[in-house]
Amino acid sequence: MEQRMYLSNHEFDDAIDIFFKGIQNINPRTEIVKTWEAWGRVTAEALYAKISSPHYNSSSMDGIATLSSKTRGASEKNHIILEEGRDYIIVDTGDPIPSEYDCVIMVEDLIRIDETHVAIYKSASSYQNIRPIGEDIVENQLILPANHKIRPVDIGALMAGGVNDLKVYKRPEVGIIPTGTELVEPGGSLKAGDIIEFNSRVFSAQIEEWGGKAKRYDIQKDVYEDIKSTVLRAWEECDIILINAGSSAGREDFSSRVIEELGEVFVHGVSIKPGKPVILGHIKGKPVIGIPGYPVSAYVIMEFIVKRLIYMYQRLKPEEAKRVRAVTSRRIMSSLKYLEFVRVKLGYVGRKLIAAPLSRGAGATMSLVQADGILEIPQNTEGIEAGTEVEVKLLKDEGDIKNTIVCIGSHDPIMDIAGNLLHSENRDMYLSSAHVGSMGGIMALRNGETHMAPIHLLDMESGLYNVSYLKKYLPNRKMALIKCVKRIQGLMVKKGNPLNIKAMEDIVEKRARFVNRQRGSGTRLLMDYIIKKKGIMPEAINGYDREEFTHLGVAAAVEAGDADVGIGIYSAAAMMGLEFIPIGSEEYDIAVPLEYLETEMIKNFIKVITSDEFKKELDRLGGYDYSHIGKIVLI
Repeated sequence: MEQRMYLSNHEFDDAIDIFFKGIQNINPRTEIVKTWEAWGRVTAEALYAKISSPHYNSSSMDGIATLSSKTRGASEKNHIILEEGRDYIIVDTGDPIPSEYDCVIMVEDLIRIDETHVAIYKSASSYQNIRPIGEDIVENQLILPANHKIRPVDIGALMAGGVNDLKVYKRPEVGIIPTGTELVEPGGSLKAGDIIEFNSRVFSAQIEEWGGKAKRYDIQKDVYEDIKSTVLRAWEECDIILINAGSSAGREDFSSRVIEELGEVFVHGVSIKPGKPVILGHIKGKPVIGIPGYPVSAYVIMEFIVKRLIYMYQRLKPEEAKRVRAVTSRRIMSSLKYLEFVRVKLGYVGRKLIAAPLSRGAGATMSLVQADGILEIPQNTEGIEAGTEVEVKLLKDEGDIKNTIVCIGSHDPIMDIAGNLLHSENRDMYLSSAHVGSMGGIMALRNGETHMAPIHLLDMESGLYNVSYLKKYLPNRKMALIKCVKRIQGLMVKKGNPLNIKAMEDIVEKRARFVNRQRGSGTRLLMDYIIKKKGIMPEAINGYDREEFTHLGVAAAVEAGDADVGIGIYSAAAMMGLEFIPIGSEEYDIAVPLEYLETEMIKNFIKVITSDEFKKELDRLGGYDYSHIGKIVLI
């Protein structure tokens, strides 16, 4: 089968306009539901009260009902005595008021004379302490307009007004068809090339959150006729059809052909990144969207197109997410061909809101989990320079962002543990980590873009850690170094050490496939320090330039067999079940500007890392010496 090219490359806004104009004749269906089951539904017509509330004159107080004319002249000096049965009756809050009475005197303003007589010492006005008919809702009064999303308080008002059934828009049924021969259900056995199918479960949750009803179909292998028949079934059973994966231009990407054969493709290919190969079309009047398989691409299409479509079926418009101004922590490159959506971490450092870009791969699922906001880089823009003020669409509550410790620097799994414990102990406090290496952390400190930076930088002249770098790169800033851990660095290899790697020299001699840490990381500096001492040239190492941004990334490459050996810390090797050859220990510390040291957030962070619970976690991971943890060194 010949490879197909994209049918179009529309700008994003144009593509959305074409799609929604093509399906504008859709008429949402309606249904009758019970009022008490209508939370979150959208009214299909105006709703008017059938009865008044209250529907009788009622007492708003505990006391007596009487005639206001009988109370005239009452004062502190002139008590008026009333007799039960002749002048008044006893009432409680909510009791009906007989027509012969026109006021209620509350019990606190009565003086009990005997069993049947009371005295009053101030006069009452007509309808005092009486809730008249229709005080809250009057019969035939408008309670809710059409196209209103029903809230819990609305349910109470409707029922008080005698509305027990109401017409609402039907929740649109959205058929989700996962496709791909490589997909397997969660919990199934995995072999090389298999991918766990989770996109459809994410779609289902999003659809339910937006008011739709998700209907997931079984995974369809890359067989044209099977996909086609499932799409036809979904067309019969659903209002909207989502075909996940198969939207690109590969040999087994059938989504576009299926939609073309059964209906019409409006758009195939949009100038956005991620999300370019989206397909927008319809089959006999029902919208069909071919969603890219990569999770981040799928998220973009769901959030910016499918959400709007589901709201349209309910006659609603999606609420606009709040946007804030932030400063980029580093340069962000972009292509001139695309509108690009960049996931960012956010945090206030001083008065500046800092936006640190996360991994930008279309398959980087964790970047969605970790993201606090989305930065849009317009088409025809080559990128954004570090320090540029930009607009960010929030994915998180701004209050949470204000209570976030920004942590930019070297990676270690213990920082994730510290972040979890910090939030567990202080529910309104968060730790936001960006892994850019120790030198990246130093630069972030210098630019005022982080509260703290984990670093482990070896001075190749003195053999000491961290202090000289802070003095060199931050000479005019008062700094504190929070001592954290000494950790073991070494070489990670598969169980059994198949190549019998014992030292750096063996990597060269046996042409082992190596995986390194990124430039600027403390581990990379240690690597360079060791090979320099041993007289090993970088180009002699097969894979010296292959970089990973975390220790776990290095360990995963070795565990998967993509590399024979990698450099990193003991705990990462242990977590991935690898053998470990120590090459040295190092000092992993936290650099903090002195002005932040006494803030509540940093004090809580220090409390966490010096806690017994944190130390137990270090013991569990192994490879850490925490004998000096929490000690403060002023620089």
